[in-house]
Amino acid sequence: MNHTPLNLTVRIGCHMVYETQAPTPILLVLRPRLDGRQMVQRETLSISPYPPFDEFTDAHGNTTYRSMLQPGQNVIHHDALVAVSSERDDHDHEFFANPLEQLPPWILRYTLPSRYCDSDKLVNFAWQQFGQYAEGRDRVIAICNWVHHNIEYRYGAGRSDIAASEVINQRFGVCRDFAHVAIALCRALNFPARYVVCHLPDIANQDPGTPMDFHAYFEVYLGRTWCTFDARFNIPRIGRVKLAQGLDAVDGAFATIYGPAALVWFEVWSYQVNPSQVSVGDPIDMSKRLDGTPQLRFN
Repeated sequence: MNHTPLNLTVRIGCHMVYETQAPTPILLVLRPRLDGRQMVQRETLSISPYPPFDEFTDAHGNTTYRSMLQPGQNVIHHDALVAVSSERDDHDHEFFANPLEQLPPWILRYTLPSRYCDSDKLVNFAWQQFGQYAEGRDRVIAICNWVHHNIEYRYGAGRSDIAASEVINQRFGVCRDFAHVAIALCRALNFPARYVVCHLPDIANQDPGTPMDFHAYFEVYLGRTWCTFDARFNIPRIGRVKLAQGLDAVDGAFATIYGPAALVWFEVWSYQVNPSQVSVGDPIDMSKRLDGTPQLRFN
C-alpha cells in the first residue's frame, strides 16, 4: 500500500462524440481506478441521449460502464479532479525479481503471451539482447532503453491489429506499441508484466505542445509490488491517473464498440490545478494549469 501523501490535484476528462446508424452496444472504461496512489475528489460522467444502464468491475478490476449508442449523435463527457502524489513514479521500485516458483498464482498469467504481446515469438531475441543484464530492475530498464531508442514514436500511426513482434520489425508506433513491445520482451524473460492506461499530466515536465490524449505504459512485478515503467518517455513522471490495467490493449481500451460507429469528436484533458480555483464542470481553461514546466508547483 502506498503511504505517500496525495498532495497534488489533477483535472482529467474527455469529451467524445460518436455517430451511428443503428443502436450499438458500447463498453466504456473512463473512471480512475480505486488505488492507494490516487483518490477521486469530484467526478461527473454523462452519456447522452442514452445513459449507461450497467456498471461492473471487470476481471482486472477496471470500472466498466455498459451503454447503448443510439442512431445519430451520442455525446460522452467525463470530468474529474483527482488527488495524486508529488513523488516520482519510480520512488517505490523494487530491484529484484521473484523466482517463478514463488510468484502468487494470479500473477502467473502476466508471464504468458497475449493477443498484442506475443512474447513467445521474441524469446530468442530477448535473451540475446538482454540476457547479460542483471536479473531484476536493471534488465527491465535495459528493455525500456532499447525500446525507447529503437522504436520511433509517430503520432497517429497506431493500428488496432498489430502485435509487439510486428512493431519491432517496422520500428515505429504509438505509446500502446511501446508498451506492448516492452511487455512482450519482459514476459519473454519471465517477468510478469501488465498493460496500463492512464491520464498523464505534464507535472514537473515541459509541455511538448502535442494534443492531450490517453497514455499507455506498463508495470512489472518486482519484489512484492507492481513497478511503473514507461518506454515511450523513458523517464520517471509525476501524477499518473490510472484508468485501466490488463494483459494488453484489449483490456485497456477506453471504448469497446460492438458495431460500426464513427468517432467525430475526441478531446482529452489532463493537467494540474488548484482545487480551490477549479471545479468539475468548469470550462477547460489552460491558463489555470500549474504544470507544463520543469518546475514542480504545489496548489
